[in-house]
Amino acid sequence: MRIGFGYDVHQLVEGRKLIIGGVDIPFEKGLLGHSDADVLIHAVMDSILGALALGDIGKHFPDTDDKYKDISSVYLLSQVAKLMNENGYEIGNIDAVVVAQRPKLASYIDDMRKKIAETLSTSVGNISIKATTTEYLGFEGREEGISAYSVCLLKKVIDKND
Repeated sequence: MRIGFGYDVHQLVEGRKLIIGGVDIPFEKGLLGHSDADVLIHAVMDSILGALALGDIGKHFPDTDDKYKDISSVYLLSQVAKLMNENGYEIGNIDAVVVAQRPKLASYIDDMRKKIAETLSTSVGNISIKATTTEYLGFEGREEGISAYSVCLLKKVIDKND
C-alpha cells in the first residue's frame, strides 16, 4: 500500500465557471487557472501522483503547454488513473476536503463523489469528500479563493492467477 497527499488552491474571479469535483456549481465567480481550475480534482490528482512517487500535476500537465488550456480536470484525472493502473495500483480510498466560505457545497458532494469514483474506476464508497468554511478567516474566508486537500491510499493490484 502507498499513501499520498495533495493540496491545491485557486483564486476566485468573475467571468469563469465554478467547477469543483467535476461538477458545475452555479455561483457568481469561478476559479482562475490554466485548465478548468478544478481545485478538488487537482488535489486528488496530486495525492495519487504523490503515492506513486511520480511528481505532481505541474510535471505531467504543465501550465506552459497550450494543449492544457481550459482542459477538463476530469480528463486529466483519467490520465492519472491510467498512470496508476500502469504502475499496478488501484484506489484503496480517497479522503478530501474543500475549503470555501461560499458557495455552500453540501448538496453537490454526492455528485462529486460519483464523478471521481467513475473516473478512477472505483466504488463511490472509496471516495470521501467534505466541505468546510474558515469562519471568515484567511483568503477562503474573505472569498478570494478556494483550497482543497486530499489523501489517498493506493493498493497494489494482486493478480489472483499468480
